[in-house]
Amino acid sequence: MPPIPSVLAWTVVAVATVALTRLLIKEWRRVNDMLNAQPLGGGNEWRREAYPTLRRDPRTGIYRPE
Repeated sequence: MPPIPSVLAWTVVAVATVALTRLLIKEWRRVNDMLNAQPLGGGNEWRREAYPTLRRDPRTGIYRPE
């Protein structure tokens, strides 16, 4: 039979590991829920109309805004 302090130490380590794992899973889910709750592309700064249309200059071959 192994000594009692060794068995007690392994038990404490196992319980602490389970508790830490549960805490990490809970935090992981909380952060993912927070990130998934944010709307995608809701800002006005990404509108297509906010950027000029580029046209190729036939003489130089460089694209320039209209």
